[in-house]
Amino acid sequence: MKIAFATEDGKRVDSHFGRCSCFSIFDINAEDYRWLEAREIAEVSSGVESEKIDKRVDAVKDCVLLFLCQIGPTAAAKVTRAGVMPLKVEEGADIVGQLERLQNMLKTKPPLWLVKAMRKTEEEA
Repeated sequence: MKIAFATEDGKRVDSHFGRCSCFSIFDINAEDYRWLEAREIAEVSSGVESEKIDKRVDAVKDCVLLFLCQIGPTAAAKVTRAGVMPLKVEEGADIVGQLERLQNMLKTKPPLWLVKAMRKTEEEA
């Protein structure tokens, strides 16, 4: 399952969705996880908020989960409509820690929101 982290330093979840300049993309399953790529977001020259949001949604729309610090209601709706579940975590949360926590949930009894996310991945395969 492909997941994204809103990050500026590649190590921590430390960015608001609308201001994030990079998403770190990982593939994860119950046995392991691996980093796939960093998707950098070029700044929109027009300054139009909806364009900034759309550009970021496009960057993560192939992911199932999106870990971030904050997200506004308009952006959250667009992310959710794209089939990505936004998950707010504490600012500065360690990405590896989040990966390990998620992996532990996958190994045990996953919560309903995670089961739904995994179904999306299976349907796309």
